[in-house]
Amino acid sequence: MSTPPHQADPSARRQRWFGIAAMLLSATAFGWLGVFARLAYQAGAEPITVLCMRFSIAALVMFGILHVRGQRLPRGKVLIGLILLGGIGYVAQSMAYFVALTMASAGLVAVLLYLYPGLVTLLAVVFFKERLTPRMVLALVLALIGSALAIGPIGGGKPLGIILAISGAVIYAIYITAGSQITARAGAIPSSTVIMSAAAVVYTGIMLARGPVWPATTGGWLAIVGIALVSTVLAIVMFFVGMERIGPTAASTISALEPLVSVGAAVVVLHEPISIWQLAGGLLILTAVVLLARSS
Repeated sequence: MSTPPHQADPSARRQRWFGIAAMLLSATAFGWLGVFARLAYQAGAEPITVLCMRFSIAALVMFGILHVRGQRLPRGKVLIGLILLGGIGYVAQSMAYFVALTMASAGLVAVLLYLYPGLVTLLAVVFFKERLTPRMVLALVLALIGSALAIGPIGGGKPLGIILAISGAVIYAIYITAGSQITARAGAIPSSTVIMSAAAVVYTGIMLARGPVWPATTGGWLAIVGIALVSTVLAIVMFFVGMERIGPTAASTISALEPLVSVGAAVVVLHEPISIWQLAGGLLILTAVVLLARSS
C-alpha cells in the first residue's frame, strides 16, 4: 500500500524541497549570464577575453570541487570525447552566444537559446528514431511561433545577432545530443571539469593570438568573476544537485525559468526595452520547454 502524501517521509520531503531550491538557484544563476556579459562589454572587454577568463576561472574551481568530492578525471576514449566536446562543441556554442550579445539584447538572446530543447527533440526523432507524440508536435509548433514573435520586426538587435543566437541554440542541441552518452559515463562533475578545461585551453590560445582586451573598470572585472563563479560554476553544480533530488523532468521544467530571469535582469539592470510581442513569444517558447520536459 502506498504511503499517503501527509504521511510521506519528512527526510524525503526535505530532500525534494532542497532539490527544488537548488534548481531555482541554478536557473537564476544561469539567467544572469547575458547581463554579466553585457556589463563586461560595457567596461571595454571583448568576447574572446571574457570567455577565456570565464572558463579558466571556472575550470580551476571545478578541479577544487573534484578534489573535495574525491572524484577522478575519466580516462581513455571518454576523456578524449569530453575534450572534443569542450574544445569544439562548447567553444562554438559559447562563441555564438557571447558574440550575439554584442549585437542583440540579452533578453532576446536568452529566449532564443531556449529553442534548443525542441531541436534536441527533433534530433532524437531523426537520429535515434524516438516516437514523435502529439504533445511534442504541439511543443515544436509553439516554439516556432514563439521564436517568430520574440524576434519580431526588429528583434532587439541586428539580424546577424539573431542568427548567431539561433546558431547557438542549434550548436547546443547538437552538443547535448552528441555528448549525452559520454557525460553519462564520466559523471556530471568530472565531465564539466574536463569540458571547461578544454574550452579554457582553446580560448587562451585564441586570446593570446589576438591579444587580450581587458575590462577597464572594477565593475567589468566583477562581471567576469560573476560569469565564472555565479553563471557557470554555481549554476552547473546546483543544476546537478537539484537533478539528483527531483529527477531530470522536474529539473528541466524548473530550469525553464532561466530566460525569464534573463529578461527581467536585462530590463532592470541594462534598461533593455521589451515589447508585448517579445514577451508573448518568450512565454510560448517556455511553454514548449515545459511540454517537452513533461513528455520526456
